[in-house]
Amino acid sequence: MFNQKYKGFTLVEVLVTVVIMAMGLLGLAGLQTTSLRYNLDAEQRGTAVQLVYDMSERMRAMTNRELLSGLEKYTEEGVEEASCTSYSANAVAGCTPLQMASHDKFEWLGEISNSLPGGEGYISVAAGIYTITVTWDDNRDGNTDASDASFSARFQP
Repeated sequence: MFNQKYKGFTLVEVLVTVVIMAMGLLGLAGLQTTSLRYNLDAEQRGTAVQLVYDMSERMRAMTNRELLSGLEKYTEEGVEEASCTSYSANAVAGCTPLQMASHDKFEWLGEISNSLPGGEGYISVAAGIYTITVTWDDNRDGNTDASDASFSARFQP
């Protein structure tokens, strides 16, 4: 009765093709999501590196080398100093190295909190070696803890 050869695709072949294509597209969507996440992580790490080295250069730029004990000011909480905020010649002339150190720390902490989610910065000293650390909420759980990313640099003035 049906002696003719059927030509074309059957419904099963079309269904298998659609399933294979859907799995491939889901794989591409997952790849795109992972790529975006890693790109954001790399951007945040780059920002953290830049912020750590920015602070180390601020500390190294302290012009009064006899006042190296003034570097201890960087380990304290930063305070905005009115005489150090303007970069006119009169304002900077009225800004002592200790005030500049405190103001640098204040600005640095502000840059960290504005640039990184849950960003925090720490400066510590042990045996004359300064450690500058920036941490941020890398896993986006709302807490900055040991499971989150950080970047540190150490130097001796």
